[in-house]
Amino acid sequence: MDTRKPLLPDAARRTAAWCAVLLLITGVAAVAIWLCVVLKTAVTPVLLALLGTALLGPVYRWLAVRGVNRSVAAGLTCALLVAFAGGAGYIVVTAFIDTGDQIVRSLKDAAQWVIDHFGVARNTNVNDLVANARKLVEKFGASAAGGLLTGISLVGSLIATGVLALLLTFFFLRDSDRAVKLAHSVAPRGTGDLVEAMGRRAFEAVEGFMRGTTLIALIDALCITVGLLILRVPGAVGLGALVFAGAYIPYLGAFISGAVAVLVALVDRGLVIALWALGVVLAVQVLEGHVLQPLIQSRTVQMHPAMIMIALTAGASVAGVLGMLLAVPACAAAFGILGELRTRNAQDEPPSAPPDPSDG
Repeated sequence: MDTRKPLLPDAARRTAAWCAVLLLITGVAAVAIWLCVVLKTAVTPVLLALLGTALLGPVYRWLAVRGVNRSVAAGLTCALLVAFAGGAGYIVVTAFIDTGDQIVRSLKDAAQWVIDHFGVARNTNVNDLVANARKLVEKFGASAAGGLLTGISLVGSLIATGVLALLLTFFFLRDSDRAVKLAHSVAPRGTGDLVEAMGRRAFEAVEGFMRGTTLIALIDALCITVGLLILRVPGAVGLGALVFAGAYIPYLGAFISGAVAVLVALVDRGLVIALWALGVVLAVQVLEGHVLQPLIQSRTVQMHPAMIMIALTAGASVAGVLGMLLAVPACAAAFGILGELRTRNAQDEPPSAPPDPSDG
């Protein structure tokens, strides 16, 4: 019988094992992120197609249940996606074109008001800041664009990405039933059901996030736009469009869009109206946090605000604005997979024996 003592105590060996697991997971995640960055031309349309599929998947299923051909149902759903994205983009861009100059002028006046009243950078003028910012943008824009040819290439790349994402959305919708067979064929033997359950849970989390965020963004934009119109704040429609677009970046987008609305109201309508605008923004945020999110997103994966901010920071560092838009859905999918694994582990654990009444 071997009675030799282990070199390390049991607690140290457990800690070393967990450290090895964490290092392995971190290494795999780092390699996956590196591959996504290197292959971003192919990865971006796939991710956008998954978001579009998650947003309008219920429409496709509703058509398929009613006997519509799968290809026709997928085509109609993609047409609806194009109409929704095009309509929303047209409204947002039109609102920014109509009121963008007024909003920028108000923000410039607000910055000058802050400098004059709070003594921030007394020797600095807003016009100098604007001129320096314009020079910086021109400098980096020239180096990034490299002329008209590069700009045309960028537009062509965006169009190609959009068309590819739309085609992938069509195939994802039409051939969604084959994903289950693919999961069972790719998964190791005996784990097909687990892989299918994790995939379903992750997609349900992304689906709930996209539908809930879109509905909440629409309600927030309408409420804030109506409030600003009642207060006669200039550029109310453009500010409402900014609220709608910023809602897809949780917390940070709402903070920036709300701050812009209050600053515009402060410059053009005075301190009292600015306070009323602040009240409207806060009331909408309270409505969203206590009514809309629990009611609309009650079945989706709930994440702590700190985790969302970390995800936004990581996404911005990896892929800029696009990374910020995709970070939260990716985290929702990851939390959905972890939740499924935790549920499976809880079901596999044997039930604990009841305590013996004879024990003291």
